Amino acid sequence: MRELTIGWDDMMRHLHPDSLIGALVYLLITVLIAQLLSRALRLAVGGALLRHGHLDRTTVIFLQQFGIAVIWVLMLILYAHLIPLLRSLGTALLTGASIASVVIGLAAQSTLGNLVAGVAITLYRPFRLGDRLQVSAPTGTEIGNVEMLSLGYTTLRTDDGRFVVLPNSIAASQVTINLSASQAHTPAPLVIVIRVARETDIEAACQAALGSAQDVAGNSAVVGCFVTRMDGTGTTLELRVRSPPPAERDSLRSKLLQQLAQSFAASGLDSKDGRRASFT
Repeated sequence: MRELTIGWDDMMRHLHPDSLIGALVYLLITVLIAQLLSRALRLAVGGALLRHGHLDRTTVIFLQQFGIAVIWVLMLILYAHLIPLLRSLGTALLTGASIASVVIGLAAQSTLGNLVAGVAITLYRPFRLGDRLQVSAPTGTEIGNVEMLSLGYTTLRTDDGRFVVLPNSIAASQVTINLSASQAHTPAPLVIVIRVARETDIEAACQAALGSAQDVAGNSAVVGCFVTRMDGTGTTLELRVRSPPPAERDSLRSKLLQQLAQSFAASGLDSKDGRRASFT
């Protein structure tokens, strides 16, 4: 019994927060508890969304992410208070807290801006998950459905499967057109992106594109041809045609691409200054 008591005392001494082994054990326990609490919060939020379909999914998911972040911060603070060495280190670091806060604020101002903008989007709700938005991007005008709204970024999924990731600060500050209300029951138009050289006659290129669309899809299906970007290397046009049934969409795109290539070649618009026009 005496040996058992001594062995128990030795084990408890190794598990004391002052020892390295004890600090590692407490760290492991802290991480496990934080993961369990985070998982419990996710399950609770998922159950609430299933039981109450009227809840705003954007707000609920945003609050879930915020709650998980709070759980991890609180568990790390609790761990720092359990370990004596970290308590003394934390006291020593308080002297330079003001300088560190200024440095961190300057380094993370874009991240903090995205966070504040994310809170504003959640509160004012200019758009929600699933809404269809038209935004300005480096590639020109992009149209897509809101796939994900996190603390820092808004992600759109376009009709061709691409993801457009917008920092929340940009999503909150730029002019964004919410197409969900006006196009709730209207399929997205079929868009062909045309890239031509800078020297190309834009009006002639638009006329050739519209003529190709009318030949393939008919006059009533053509929405228009629009200039979406002009830079030093060329001009980007968008040919938009009303979307056919899903089963015919790929076939129509293929026919349009072939007709555009033939029309531009016949009009002499497919190559300027050694640069060929491209269609996607």
